Amino acid sequence: MIRILVLGLFVTTVGLIALGVITLYDYQLSIGRMWQTPAVKPHEVPIPLMAAGSVPIQGGEALYRAAASKALTPPVELSDPAVIAAGKIAYGRYCLQCHGPNFDGYGTVGQSFAPPARDLRAAKVQSMPVGTLFKEISYGLPGGRQPALATTMTVEERWQSIALVKSLGLRN
Repeated sequence: MIRILVLGLFVTTVGLIALGVITLYDYQLSIGRMWQTPAVKPHEVPIPLMAAGSVPIQGGEALYRAAASKALTPPVELSDPAVIAAGKIAYGRYCLQCHGPNFDGYGTVGQSFAPPARDLRAAKVQSMPVGTLFKEISYGLPGGRQPALATTMTVEERWQSIALVKSLGLRN
């Protein structure tokens, strides 16, 4: 029993001595590990002024958010086959998981929702104005499952995905 106590005391003493040496090395000697770091020191140099034109004062996402749904018009022709093809790519990247390959709301993730994600070929979705669709895709649905994708999808990808949805037509 005394051997275990002596061994424990010895290990504790060695540990405390090692801790003291490391602390001395770190905080007292100029060669310590924490003496100089590559940390950013924000107030050592005056903050430079921004060049004119570096902050946009026209256009941007804020205008889309502030605009009324009826006032939003697509910058592309929604019936253009190239736009619809680009919409298929955007749909596959951002929408397929919830709305599914058949656009019916039974995607890998959407099928676990109760009720499922919206059927994009339903009359309710197909009759929506494009501006309303744009705002719902961009900023989500209050109390709904549609996530806000404005920070994920570009403006062009959102309009392209709307072109795809509108090209689907009603489900028979």
